[in-house]
Amino acid sequence: MSYSLKNQSRDLTTRTVGKQFQAIPIATVISLILFGAIGWRLNYLQLQQGVINQQKAEDNRIRIVPKPPVRGIILDRNGKVLATNRQSYSAYLWPKAQKEQNWSTNRDRIAQILEIKPKDLQQKVEEAGYNYSSLIPIARNLTPEQITVLEEYKSQLKWVETDIGQVRHYPQGKLAAHIVGYTGELNQEELEQRKPQGYRLGDIMGKMGIESAYETQLRGEWGGLKLGVDGSGRIVSFLGEEPAKTGKNLTLTIDADLQRAAETALGTKRGAIVALNPHNGEVLAMASYPSFDPNIFSGNITPQVWQELQSQGNPFLNMALRAFPPASTFKIVTATAGLESGKYPPSTVLGTYPYLSVGGTRFGEWNKSGFGPMGYVSAMAWSSNTFFGQVGQGVGGEELIKWAKLYGFGKPTGIELADETAGLIADDAWKRLNFENWGWTVGDTVNMSIGQGFTSATPLQIAVMFSAIANDGYRVQPHLLQTDNESKFTKTSLNLKPTTVSILQQGLRAVVNGGTGSTLNSPNAPPGAGKSGTAEAPPGESHTWFGAYAPFDKPEIVVVAFAEHSGGGGGSVAAPLVKQIMEAYFKPDK
Repeated sequence: MSYSLKNQSRDLTTRTVGKQFQAIPIATVISLILFGAIGWRLNYLQLQQGVINQQKAEDNRIRIVPKPPVRGIILDRNGKVLATNRQSYSAYLWPKAQKEQNWSTNRDRIAQILEIKPKDLQQKVEEAGYNYSSLIPIARNLTPEQITVLEEYKSQLKWVETDIGQVRHYPQGKLAAHIVGYTGELNQEELEQRKPQGYRLGDIMGKMGIESAYETQLRGEWGGLKLGVDGSGRIVSFLGEEPAKTGKNLTLTIDADLQRAAETALGTKRGAIVALNPHNGEVLAMASYPSFDPNIFSGNITPQVWQELQSQGNPFLNMALRAFPPASTFKIVTATAGLESGKYPPSTVLGTYPYLSVGGTRFGEWNKSGFGPMGYVSAMAWSSNTFFGQVGQGVGGEELIKWAKLYGFGKPTGIELADETAGLIADDAWKRLNFENWGWTVGDTVNMSIGQGFTSATPLQIAVMFSAIANDGYRVQPHLLQTDNESKFTKTSLNLKPTTVSILQQGLRAVVNGGTGSTLNSPNAPPGAGKSGTAEAPPGESHTWFGAYAPFDKPEIVVVAFAEHSGGGGGSVAAPLVKQIMEAYFKPDK
């Protein structure tokens, strides 16, 4: 009985609850579910995503303005400024400008004001993208008129900003342009390569010369400003700064006064002049013509300016690092091979003739008659082709090639400039590769012995060769950076016999003291030693060379002058150029 009552009571309770549940409207249940979901979402956003959203809100009212570092200064050996920086206004664009409905109109207006092509401006902003986190640099070196116009259109061009920055300035103009080089904005390929090193869109980098070779030291490190802005993008507060680190200043081995003298002497002759310290390889001057003013790269280069530059030929080509037939200057190598081989000792005397006949080819004496019997010193003084042709033929091509390479021909000298060429010291393998398996001949050896044929060398390499005679037998590595650590730059002994060095020095002195280089003699410079060279260069006029050092008994400086297609002879055309540099170097009030 009690069991039955309990079951009835339980059934009654179950039916009552079921009726109550059925009484709750379906809409109410749905509302409860929705409010529950909203509550969960609010909890997620406030508690779990609160920090992240707070940062996003912070980012929307803070702008980071990157501040580029001040580039290091480049000085000559005496502290004269060759490259520095000056203040200039630049224009920048916020990436969000591209989202405006009137972007294309404003883009064209900006391009017109800044005198750049709309497509170039469009390319810059597309490379950056809408989500680029920094300002996009769009123009440098603004004129006062451009700044004024930008301010007048400020309400329409609210995404454009101007700021004072630094642009590269070369106070000496064209002086040493090929050495110092220039800077320019990274192109897209360079940007992709250098992003891992911290470079960004619009960065400036060294494009040539020392500016390029020592980019890492000169560049410095970026900093930045953190600015608070209001809803319209106006700056309302300064929130902090990470100072940029200035680049390192560099002192070069170049003497600006001597460099100016070299460029003045060269004038409008297409060629080069190189001056070295023969004991440590310091480059004292390196002139090249045609040239250019690196300041043009600190602003926008107009088509007219670029066309004017190109009308001179290639003004960016450093002629001191280009290779040409070395002509009779190479007789130093031939004499070395003869003396060191033992086949032609210091006492050698050979007959000289109107020509040498080798393999059916006549190799003529430059005076067309010969000089009679000659030893090394007199043959060097008068640059006898038939004397040195016999020496070359006697020692053989392999011996000439060996000594040419020991002097540094056929490979870069190692100077810091990237556009250096190696020149050419050909051999049997090279000739077979380039002339359908036609091997080396005796005629090739004779041609090489007088600096013609396939042989080519740069004015800088020729200066290194003369330095080895001036310093008693060491090949120096030419360099442009002045440093206390001279061991960084190699100095290699050629292991020449003392008698070889002595004969070569006597021969080069004889060239100046009554031979083909007597033009070098000057009351305004100490006695020197040198060698002329005249290279056949069809179909144009001959190339001319002269290399020298002074004083001949205690050398301080080596100078090499080269004039491309100048005509005339090395003693009459190139020697006067060397003479001017010697006079400038030994000037009493220097």
